[in-house]
Amino acid sequence: MEQALTITRGHPLPLGIHAFDGGINFAVFSRHATRLWLLLFDDPEALDPKWWIELDPVHHRTGDIWHVYVQGAHPGLSYVFQADGPSSPREGHHFNARRALLDPYAQALVEVEHWDFAILRDDWLLEHPDEPIPKHQYRIKGLIPQEDDFDWGDDRPLRTPWPKTVVYETHVRGLTIHPSSAALRPGTFLGVIEKIPYFKELGVTALELMPVHQFNPRELDRHNPLTGEQLVNYWGYSTVAFFSPHAQYSSGHKLGGQLTEFKAMVKALHEAGIEVLLDVVFNHTAEGNRHGPTLNFRGLDNSIYYILEESDRSRYVNHSGCGNTLNCNHPVVRHYILECLRYWATEMHVDGFRFDLASILGRDQSGQLIPNPPLLESIAEDPILREVKLIAEAWDAGGAYQVGLFPGERWSEWNGQYRDDVRRFWRGDHGMLGPFATRLCGSADLYQHSGKTPVNSINFITSHDGFTLNDLVSYEHKHNESNGENNRDGSNDNYSCNHGVEGPADNPAIEAVRLRQIKNFLTTLFVSRGIPMLLGGDEFRRTQQGNNNAYCQDNEISWYDWSLVKKNIHLVRFVQQLIRFRRAHSILSREAFYKEGDIEWFGPDKAPPDWSEGHALGTHIHPDTSEGHDLCLLFNAGHEPVQFDLPFLSADHHWCVAIDTAAASPDDIHEIGAEPPLPDRKHLQLTERSLVILVARPLD
Repeated sequence: MEQALTITRGHPLPLGIHAFDGGINFAVFSRHATRLWLLLFDDPEALDPKWWIELDPVHHRTGDIWHVYVQGAHPGLSYVFQADGPSSPREGHHFNARRALLDPYAQALVEVEHWDFAILRDDWLLEHPDEPIPKHQYRIKGLIPQEDDFDWGDDRPLRTPWPKTVVYETHVRGLTIHPSSAALRPGTFLGVIEKIPYFKELGVTALELMPVHQFNPRELDRHNPLTGEQLVNYWGYSTVAFFSPHAQYSSGHKLGGQLTEFKAMVKALHEAGIEVLLDVVFNHTAEGNRHGPTLNFRGLDNSIYYILEESDRSRYVNHSGCGNTLNCNHPVVRHYILECLRYWATEMHVDGFRFDLASILGRDQSGQLIPNPPLLESIAEDPILREVKLIAEAWDAGGAYQVGLFPGERWSEWNGQYRDDVRRFWRGDHGMLGPFATRLCGSADLYQHSGKTPVNSINFITSHDGFTLNDLVSYEHKHNESNGENNRDGSNDNYSCNHGVEGPADNPAIEAVRLRQIKNFLTTLFVSRGIPMLLGGDEFRRTQQGNNNAYCQDNEISWYDWSLVKKNIHLVRFVQQLIRFRRAHSILSREAFYKEGDIEWFGPDKAPPDWSEGHALGTHIHPDTSEGHDLCLLFNAGHEPVQFDLPFLSADHHWCVAIDTAAASPDDIHEIGAEPPLPDRKHLQLTERSLVILVARPLD
């Protein structure tokens, strides 16, 4: 017997779906739609709706919200909308009653492995004016998930203080999909759980996950010109459903399992003391430019959700570099983003967010940057979000670069200036002593003028976007030919050095310099004030074979080869000890800038540095008694050894070697309290391209 449904008016809030009293309330925003339908499917694989419900605008509309309550609808059903209205692209409207539209609030999507964007493009309609849209468009649908019975136990936000935070940026699939990971659930949220013992031993306190919101890996239509294989959207910076975890990151054993498995991952990481930060992409969507697919926002109210060109509203302002720009400071879109963030913070228990191309969130409805963006202020001041970590990629593809200028004291920023200056210093560029010292001290030149502190600076040498650390010291040029863009994509300004040979080298001397430089970069990162972010796999020399834009490479170019851990176990140990060293000497991570008397800079002859010349620099750091012992940091980015005259110590103390990047393991870094004393209290010769850190210990 066919199940009977009872249709009533419903409620305009909350948006999305809401279960109560044996039925489901559906609510969706559309200001300019004239008609709207809800299609329900009783089988996730079905291509024909079981129920087709038209929403009468007299009874099922409140303001701009269309709503309906369906008594008898239940978890396990799937659904889409269809909307009719003005079809006038030059005025910004793209309504088409034949288009299946996903709910922007859908918490899970089904059948996503069958996605085909081609038939969802407006071009298809123009080319097939007399044909019905294939039923294939009904393949991808929103799921009405089971009522949430996930047992969170006593799980709660960890609230790790910023000064104690060490971020590890990684990719859910790439982390464990390689056979060497030995994961039982490779490439999934559950696979991340299997690597928790490794993360704990390493010492990181937060995972920053590249996008986990639902996207379509198969959206690209290009092939690798070298192998012929289909290229894919591997990174995931092309969101379709902002409330839905990426279904392909679940093990696939249960309908809607991506919700349960994501929660299981968060809970397990929290139990291990590790926070979860999500990379969120609110600057654009997967609908792309006017030739892109219509998935949800464009078909529901294109002129509200996107910034359009004034002269021709069929064209999209493209400050994202990905075809469109979300109209973030329109009140409707602003509300949507806030609700999304609250959902992930409260229902999914995440600890913070990194906002991709975050400068777009500060643009008004005409695309101009504004001084006090309402969205950024709303996020920072929202009472639900007050304790989550907020990280901005403080630039966009529209020309904005706001590092040090990003609005709001709560926002930390990816410090691209730190990355570039540290790279240039260790490459041996001239005139970098001053910039290097400034970055080491927390980038006061960028942050102090606006009342910010070093914790507003997310320091990094490498990230997903660019070379890995191994490739930074192995390649002078990008090698992105396999991306199918004639090597035009990816940055040309890498400040890298191959030290004699492009790519892998058999020469032991070249390999020795590369390893030393890797240790120099890592040590600099962990002794700098600010928040260190480590690119996943850099601690065991993960390589992308010179590709500095591997967004489309779902293969061994991007995957973590865990056999490298054993091969480079001494480097893994080095990073473990670096994190412990930073933790033991809390003056390095203090939440304030160095003040007069805390730090002294000197040249090799102990005289004040000549900031305009040379490649060698020393500093003597004087902590409070509660922050550990005096430290002496010596840097030599030159091509020749340099002898340093050491800072004076009282007769009852001596300098001990904590870190020496030119030494072989285990003498490259010593356990806390087991640092060997220097035989010469007054002098120390530094190997070319190396650093030494000394700690003052009392004489026995």
